[in-house]
Amino acid sequence: MEPVVVDGGKGTVELRADGVIHLIWEPKVRIEAEDAQAAMAAVNQIAGDSTYPMLVDMATTENVSIQARSVFSIPCAANRIALLGTSPVDRIIANFFLGVHVPPCPTRFFTSRTESLKWLQPAEN
Repeated sequence: MEPVVVDGGKGTVELRADGVIHLIWEPKVRIEAEDAQAAMAAVNQIAGDSTYPMLVDMATTENVSIQARSVFSIPCAANRIALLGTSPVDRIIANFFLGVHVPPCPTRFFTSRTESLKWLQPAEN
């Protein structure tokens, strides 16, 4: 599926062939409430009536406003969320969100793409 540009142009969302929704924020972006709402609308649009695990690539995100963090606490089409970052700032942003807000589904921060994708996939029986 082709990526969908989030309204406002600060990110893209796509449903990957492996069944993972991938939200990619642009470098150095400042995420406000309207950006978070637009991203969640794009996620819900791509998912249709289903739910999927979601990888959020937040590497080099500059800031996430308090209001945007509140929006990310609202349930959407994601049933598991892996926050992928690379820097100590990314970790601080993620940990602040996870410490202050109750995520709508299981959510973890990773610095390894491989580990995040492994965590997102359902366990084999």
